Amino acid sequence: MGNEKITREDVRYVAQLARLNLSSEEMETFTLQLNSILSYMDKLNELDTINVEPLSHAIDVSNAFRDDVVGKSLVREVVLKIAPETEKGFFKVPRIIED
Repeated sequence: MGNEKITREDVRYVAQLARLNLSSEEMETFTLQLNSILSYMDKLNELDTINVEPLSHAIDVSNAFRDDVVGKSLVREVVLKIAPETEKGFFKVPRIIED
């Protein structure tokens, strides 16, 4: 390429930090891919974006929340009958947090 910003040594160093064992072929592949990404970013940086307002999304999105409406509840006794384990009228679940 001639305009590399990432070297094999850079990839080796980052792989070492991430505790990855990369083969020689993988090091070469990642070096080429990362340089390709940076080259593309350089092309994007050439664009004039002075009059372009920042976006949070590429397309117009809006929240799809439903109204919070009280509905019919399930009968506690019926629901507790299908629970694997209950205690004092509640679902009993395995403890995941130790004291």
